[in-house]
Amino acid sequence: MNRVVIVGAGQAGCSAALKLRALGFSGEIILIGDEPMAPYQRPPLSKAYLLGKTTAEALQIRPLSLYRDQRIELRLGCRVIRVLPHARRIETSTGSLDYDHLVLSIGARPLRLDPAIGGALGNVFTLRSIADVDLIRPVFSAGSRLLVIGGGYVGLEAAAVAAQSGLDVVLVEMADRILKRVACAETAAYFRALHAQHGVRILESTAVRRLDGNGTVARAHLSDDEVLATDLVIVGIGVKPDIALASEAGLKLGNGIEVDVFGRTSIEGIWAAGDCASFPYAGRRIRLESVPHAIDHAETVAANICGAHEPYVATPWFWSDQFDVKLQIAGLNANYDRVVVRRGGRPGAISHWYFGGDTLLAVDAMNDARSYMIAKRLIAAGITPDPKSVADAAIDPGLLLKAYAVSADRKRVSLAGEV
Repeated sequence: MNRVVIVGAGQAGCSAALKLRALGFSGEIILIGDEPMAPYQRPPLSKAYLLGKTTAEALQIRPLSLYRDQRIELRLGCRVIRVLPHARRIETSTGSLDYDHLVLSIGARPLRLDPAIGGALGNVFTLRSIADVDLIRPVFSAGSRLLVIGGGYVGLEAAAVAAQSGLDVVLVEMADRILKRVACAETAAYFRALHAQHGVRILESTAVRRLDGNGTVARAHLSDDEVLATDLVIVGIGVKPDIALASEAGLKLGNGIEVDVFGRTSIEGIWAAGDCASFPYAGRRIRLESVPHAIDHAETVAANICGAHEPYVATPWFWSDQFDVKLQIAGLNANYDRVVVRRGGRPGAISHWYFGGDTLLAVDAMNDARSYMIAKRLIAAGITPDPKSVADAAIDPGLLLKAYAVSADRKRVSLAGEV
């Protein structure tokens, strides 16, 4: 037998399967998903798909014919019940299956409101899958009153789409500001103002005590005693890695399924990739929830199944679209102690550069693709520009790249000297 079984037919699972074949793996590849859909893109769900501007078929990552051509067997609507590592076997809702290599790309699941405070009422939704959005769309109409719970990117994207569609939108965030976990105060202020310009009411330092209604949500009782009339609620309070199978199988866990730099779990023959996996990064262990990471991580795992013995080197980048603003993020801003603001070369373009000590860590660029690309290259190279130059809008960003070139030359000179 020469079989790779991939559990989780999302972006990571699809990428692992296709990469295996691209690298010449000739054995069986079986891709298992519990949804009835072939692998599809999730970022458009909270934007174009919610707006009705694209179809479920158009979201498919690859056409069905490609899986047939590549001899990748799709088992959709199939639930994996148990992993038996010592037998190298899984049990599923359609029978048991042996494997040589097992890849867990089972993603993450959205956090939900407790039913005790109204989380089980009708018209209270999460926004993670096509099925979620298909439930939302019939009541997502102009004039409806929407309450968004959670001021992260998913909540803000949903609020933006709703406001564009003519809904009356209120967003509540329990922390003292939106984007508290993921962005600096400057970026939060930018998006707070953007949403206010479009009529979205944002309430920070505000929690939902309970929702009530007669079977369907009708009111939200807030921590400041305000009572909001609402027709629907979208809950965007984060996700947690799906670790149930891994836990029962005895895999080592820590903020997800722990893997080493090669994507291997603590049990031989089992790998993990994407949202569900935590991996070593810059002396610590992290977990990333992004499409680029899901692709790159899964492809590294596929290469290592084929014997490459290739470590995974993450280059974090993300994006978010809200109204007419494209936010592009490069790097990770953990442990930053200073933010430098740079005005872009055209109206509305601005970027926020995160520094930790003398090191450039990350950048948030709003409608400023040029600054984003330059910062991304600098971060990837481990080179920090002069913060004063970054802040000076009169200095062309190209000069920052010249600084990059000089630093790179110095590195080469230094290495030559050591030799």
